[in-house]
Amino acid sequence: MANTAVIERPAGAHPQPVGRTSVLLELGRRLPWLVRHAGWLGPIAVALFAGVLRFWNLGYPNAFVFDETYYPKDAWSLLHQGYEGSWAENANSAILSTPQQIPLNTQWAFVAHPPLGKWVIAIGEALFGLHPFGWRVMVALVGTVSVLMLARIGRRLFGSTLLGCTAALLMSVDGLQLVMSRTGLLDGILMFFVLAAFGCLLIDRDHTRAKLPADGVDGDRIRLGLRPWRLAAGLMLGCACSVKWTGAPILAAFALLTVLWDQAGRRRAGARHPWRSMLRHDAVPAFCSMVLVGAVVYIGSWGGWFLSSGGYDRHWADTHPGGFLPGPLRSWWQYQTEMWRFNTTLTTPHTYQSNPWSWLVQGRPVSMYWQPVPFGQRGCTDSGGCTTQILALGTPLLWWAACFALAYQLWAWLFKRDWRSGAVLCAVAAIYLPWFQYQQRTIFSFYMVVLVPFLCLAVAQMLGAMVGPAPATVRRRAWGGAAAGGLVLAIMGCFLYFLPLYTAQVIPMSDWQDHMWFVSWI
Repeated sequence: MANTAVIERPAGAHPQPVGRTSVLLELGRRLPWLVRHAGWLGPIAVALFAGVLRFWNLGYPNAFVFDETYYPKDAWSLLHQGYEGSWAENANSAILSTPQQIPLNTQWAFVAHPPLGKWVIAIGEALFGLHPFGWRVMVALVGTVSVLMLARIGRRLFGSTLLGCTAALLMSVDGLQLVMSRTGLLDGILMFFVLAAFGCLLIDRDHTRAKLPADGVDGDRIRLGLRPWRLAAGLMLGCACSVKWTGAPILAAFALLTVLWDQAGRRRAGARHPWRSMLRHDAVPAFCSMVLVGAVVYIGSWGGWFLSSGGYDRHWADTHPGGFLPGPLRSWWQYQTEMWRFNTTLTTPHTYQSNPWSWLVQGRPVSMYWQPVPFGQRGCTDSGGCTTQILALGTPLLWWAACFALAYQLWAWLFKRDWRSGAVLCAVAAIYLPWFQYQQRTIFSFYMVVLVPFLCLAVAQMLGAMVGPAPATVRRRAWGGAAAGGLVLAIMGCFLYFLPLYTAQVIPMSDWQDHMWFVSWI
């Protein structure tokens, strides 16, 4: 079964078009530079569209949205102290009203997540100050760049600029990714590093295939040498783990995926014992490139804690002698065990917690911000009053379509032996399935923002299958293209309908109630 995930792309999976229409021929003659550079111009255009949505009025609302009450202040502490400090009870109101008089306390505070994501937020605060735009700008930037990366990744994965740009367009109009790109939380940053690692592994796979002869006679002996793109993937996955520990199972899954690709490549090159050859030549370098590099990056992300003297548990070893490790490392390990205990035993009830079974269908989105607006205030002209809300809700039609797309991916992987479907399913499984072991823990559906790019890749591949291959009849491709295009337009229309709830626009209460399609959304 594992072999089916790594089988070479089936013959004809990326067929060249048998001919161009007269419109495309004319376009190629008049604008040859556009045709030559479409592989970059298309993705950049989609990313610019996504950037407008993510940066527009980014400093609004002038408030702490959901867990922004933690991470921006932690980032500011890291920037000025090297470790997360505690804050006065009136810190939130003081920051929003008089940011030049920030009540920072040098006393340490226990923090449940590694520091890298907060360092990313701190870059924006260093440039623009401790206020909403400052702590959101870097998250918006990585959310926008992620759209550009997805377009290029989809293009490489499917061999089609159109499908790559379609996947990126779908992510640009996903409500959950939009909300998490406009909020100073960690999950959007985690998504960026995971997607970057996936892209690096795809490039590494292509470069490796170029080194392996398609029908060699001695694939067992081939040495692939230094693989910088796999090192880059290990670096990105180490960064992911340094944002949140949920990056660890993704690192493990991607490390397994890359060696399975190596095994398939060696079999294709004529190796008589591809598994043995992979274990002999590729497994140890993969472990070093992925796991060891990731571990070094993770420890390095704690540099501020090691270099300072006031961090949480920084001097724990001073009062707990013993062991063979240096005191700072023993103190750091004690801190890690406390983080593990907290993250695996948190059961404090929360109004918007949900079960992972409901996440793919968006059964319980998280209301991150909600304020009533009386008649006559802030432009409210409805006698029944208005409201403003930020709802972390994935665009419903996109997520529901993704459920069918994942079923198609599973079918294509099992029965068509499509390695591309196997790659996407590997990412989906590594991101989604680990959450099912925490049935009693307090968890939220917005964690699935990391899953969004892979859902969009799955939908794009399904849309490509709907259109059909180039050799298909004109009638078949016309009907398939109409159906695929109609689905994309419907998803975009659904996004526009919910846009007021993604960006905290003031709307009448009656309109807000119309948007609550299910009781579980309230």
